[in-house]
Amino acid sequence: MTKRLGLAAISAAVLLVACGGGGDSVNRGDLLEAPQDLATMTAAQIDASTAQSGLQPLTGKAQCDVRVVALHYSTVGVNSEDADASGVFLVPAGACAGASAPLVAYAKGTDVQKPRTLANPSDPETFALVSMYAAQGYAVVATDYLGYAKSSYGYHPYLHADSEASSIVDSIRAARKAAAQESVPLSGKVMLTGYSQGGHSSMAAQRAIERDEPSEINLVGAAHLAGPYNLSGSFKLTNAIAGYQFFVPFLVTAWQKVYGNVYSSVTQAFKPPYSDYIENLLPSPTLNFTTLVTSGKLPGGDPNAARDAIFQPAFIQDVQSNNSNPLYLDAKKNDLLGWNPKARTLLCGGAGDPTVPPAVHMNIAQADFNSRGLANVTSVDVDPSIQATFGVNGAAPTDPTSAAFATYFGNYHGTYEPPFCDAQARALFNTLR
Repeated sequence: MTKRLGLAAISAAVLLVACGGGGDSVNRGDLLEAPQDLATMTAAQIDASTAQSGLQPLTGKAQCDVRVVALHYSTVGVNSEDADASGVFLVPAGACAGASAPLVAYAKGTDVQKPRTLANPSDPETFALVSMYAAQGYAVVATDYLGYAKSSYGYHPYLHADSEASSIVDSIRAARKAAAQESVPLSGKVMLTGYSQGGHSSMAAQRAIERDEPSEINLVGAAHLAGPYNLSGSFKLTNAIAGYQFFVPFLVTAWQKVYGNVYSSVTQAFKPPYSDYIENLLPSPTLNFTTLVTSGKLPGGDPNAARDAIFQPAFIQDVQSNNSNPLYLDAKKNDLLGWNPKARTLLCGGAGDPTVPPAVHMNIAQADFNSRGLANVTSVDVDPSIQATFGVNGAAPTDPTSAAFATYFGNYHGTYEPPFCDAQARALFNTLR
């Protein structure tokens, strides 16, 4: 939930590269194309960028050059049907070439741009992974998810826990195959992290790996950052979250495609003119967060007003008050509560987050894990650091009519919070590598 972003006929030659010989079947995590080297970022280049942006106190100086490698791999869809996804593999190089590296599997935040891929050296989220992890000696794989970039899947099943998990698990398999092809030594240790939607995705992947693949994937730690783990609880809120006009219509239309039970007709849930096109709006082939609003495709302004403009009032009222409402029951299926993490696990968020409030998600998840005595799960609130760095005189602005208030809370979830939580994640991983 942040500003971040038919299976094509495959030639016989590519199948030979991807599968190791003619006639082999394509399995989950198989490479559908040879890995493509896009660029190598030198340690000096990385340091220059982190120094200019002010991130270097959190990232530290680069220890490695980083190769940026594009991946296209096989996975499964929501009904276990054949599907494909793309992503990026970040390989420590230069002074770190030849060193055995742990593998960090990363899940990105909400993206409304269908063509966007993390296999792009200029992408800000990719650079965050380069500077925070890969330049410090971690190999990193990050999926674009189903329905984005090279994926031919018909839609993106937004915040659908099982398909998020399978996209990540298969990205790990794809990265291992790419590493084997390119003689990149991996230590065998795997760590999971993700931000916003990615925090939900990484936690779903941890649950799936520890349940289904413990012998295949040596998961030693996980850090889930600002994720919406308590989706059913979020539907009971009477005030709309920041970014509501993007995230909730995306979720409602995606789950209608997944489950088919959210509404009987689109006008039951959505008001005109949004009902005319909302089901095929997100992710968009051409529009981003800004142009979705400036083009009039989605309303801007106050989140509550945006909610009331988009949704039918009876639909919202029933979701909030009826525990048998289909959307609420679908949310219960995608909550990430009531299970027991085995690896060291960190939850990170900022108390001032207006989009994924920790009081609704991180704190509820931590309390759920605590209720079963799970001492391996801890949480951290980075709000004091955010206030000290970006607030007015070291504190969050309090006047809701001020420009400072709008700037601070408008940037909190998408810009201010991620690097502080990434730093917490890496601190955990450094103890486990």
